[in-house]
Amino acid sequence: MTHGPTYSRRTWLQLLGAATLLPSARLGAQTAAAVELIGETGEAASYWPRWRGPSGQGLVTGTNYPDRWSAKENVKWKSPVPGSGNSSPIVWGDRIFLTTAHNNGQRVSILAYRRSDGTKLWETFAPDGRQGWTHDKNGFASATPSTDGQRVYVSLGARGLLAVDLNGKIAWHQELGQIDNYHGPAGSALLYKDRVILYQDQRSNAFIAAFDARSGKPVWRTPRRESVGWGTPVAVRVGGRDEIIVNSQSRVYGYDPETGKELWRCDGTTFEVIPTPVVAHGLVFCSSGRQGPTLAIRPGGSGDVTGTHVAWQSPRGSPFVPSPIVYGDYLYMVNDMQAVATCFEARTGKTTWQGRLGVARREGFSASPVVVDGKIFFTNDDGETFVLRAGPTFELLHVNHIGEPTLASPALVDGRWYIRTASNLYAVG
Repeated sequence: MTHGPTYSRRTWLQLLGAATLLPSARLGAQTAAAVELIGETGEAASYWPRWRGPSGQGLVTGTNYPDRWSAKENVKWKSPVPGSGNSSPIVWGDRIFLTTAHNNGQRVSILAYRRSDGTKLWETFAPDGRQGWTHDKNGFASATPSTDGQRVYVSLGARGLLAVDLNGKIAWHQELGQIDNYHGPAGSALLYKDRVILYQDQRSNAFIAAFDARSGKPVWRTPRRESVGWGTPVAVRVGGRDEIIVNSQSRVYGYDPETGKELWRCDGTTFEVIPTPVVAHGLVFCSSGRQGPTLAIRPGGSGDVTGTHVAWQSPRGSPFVPSPIVYGDYLYMVNDMQAVATCFEARTGKTTWQGRLGVARREGFSASPVVVDGKIFFTNDDGETFVLRAGPTFELLHVNHIGEPTLASPALVDGRWYIRTASNLYAVG
């Protein structure tokens, strides 16, 4: 295997397409409001309680995390995971939670492991219900749970929305209706204050909805027109206003978290969209699927903001499945259809470098990257983790091989990585 760039810079730029700085960026720069992703605070900030961690963006604070591992090197423990699933682990206290499916989706469950030694503590099965259908790579347990330290919440597609306490007792179960997405559901639910928010795009009856976290009762439900997509919403604060951002088919939306009312929409994404938005420098970065564009949008608008709030856009080269990541002044992503990593100046969209990560393979990356101690970690589906130095120069430090297919994103707490592979849960420290 050859690592590092093997094509000229001109070739890579032709593959990606030069980012376009739009007039609306210069027009609105002087009046742009402060924008921040609403992350976890208090006790939750010390764990990994949701998809992409307490920041919601894959950013890891703290030190003493190893940057090298294998199937044996730096492995503190390894525990088998029954069934099959691609959901990422989450962590609260001394417990790790994830989901899995048995018998081709006939039964789905939430699992808990003890973080200190990997002992499996319990497995709670969702109530019987619709089985639905799914793509082989997606599976029946792809949505990552969320927790507030009292309950664990997870979207199980056709099986509905489920909440259990930390001992595995079912607190509530909410039906979502028929799920009619041709590759099955996959988006994770978002905890916002006292609400669980998720959206489901599908052939008919697409929606975004909020449910009371304590009881599971619906708070609001807003119809959507999009027919396909597998994404996770994020919450941002723009000046004094909170917004729920949905990156989806053909356009990006902002919703009022209190009422579900559509606040704004921005055209420019493509057909199949998975990546979760990331936020920095007053912008929300939304990547399309299947090598489509990436949009840098200033939230906080009203109505159709396509012509007024797009700061820059890259016409192609975005990831299909993995989310992007922002660290410092730079936006990083991997084109999983080509195994090409790209670094942009986050404010302007200028491409600073591109580099090959292993062998090019169609849909070869599923896990989203994380940043730890100034290094970016990209993991492909074969379980190879490419460790890059963050910054304006492409520098591949080394490649870790865990030796098992890995589609889930890692969780990191207290100097340890928790990595879910096709068959096992690893603690690396």
